[in-house]
Amino acid sequence: MPPKTTASKRERPRAAGLRGWFARTNLLTSLILVFPLYLFYQVGVVLLPGVGNGADFMTGELIRLLGRSRAQYLLLHLILALAFLLLVLVLRRKQHFDLRLFLPVTLESAIYALTMGTLILQGMGLVGIDPSLDVGAKEQGGILTRVALSIGAGVHEELVFRLILLGGLVALLEKAIGAPRWIAIALGFAVTAVLFSAAHHVIGGEPWHLGPFVYRLFCGLFFAALYQWRGFAIAVYTHALYDVYVMVLR
Repeated sequence: MPPKTTASKRERPRAAGLRGWFARTNLLTSLILVFPLYLFYQVGVVLLPGVGNGADFMTGELIRLLGRSRAQYLLLHLILALAFLLLVLVLRRKQHFDLRLFLPVTLESAIYALTMGTLILQGMGLVGIDPSLDVGAKEQGGILTRVALSIGAGVHEELVFRLILLGGLVALLEKAIGAPRWIAIALGFAVTAVLFSAAHHVIGGEPWHLGPFVYRLFCGLFFAALYQWRGFAIAVYTHALYDVYVMVLR
């Protein structure tokens, strides 16, 4: 009998080859990969002017609880960063997390981010909806502020609309009501995409126009598909990189 290898003692991070890289990123790995983006945005809230996101329901309360002390706020996030590094070291030994996933996740997300806008606009043109209104106008502020705003949108909007609302709605329809999985996913996609688009007008205060609403509706469907079949991390990175492209580079 051949000797047992150490690989049998823990789950391998990925299968070899392209098939392994294109397996859906699990939630634990996604959360670890997304944490640096979360930290960058959270620090940017107190160090950069005009940084904030309508889907961020936590930071304002946290700042108030800390007595609006910038030093305490930054110290808390320094502790979180150290805890994150410790978690990574532990998980690399015991669970299926691999830092090498960062590069393929980033590259795949960049491809989606650079192509989704063109595809959506072409689709809107085919169905006769005017896509000429600018749905990606640059925000005011310096480059770092716009980058932080983009990252905040990627992290918090995907957290609220995909991880919490879409994941929760699909689970509710499928497990509590007994709907077939494909119906639960389809309804989840439709509801969360509408809410995602509407939030930019209701919470973001943008004027109501059909073009921007439909554009963001399709964006919501695109991000939902990424979340469902590629994982939370790729949805976040795609969203953040797309906003960086629109707000900083375009």
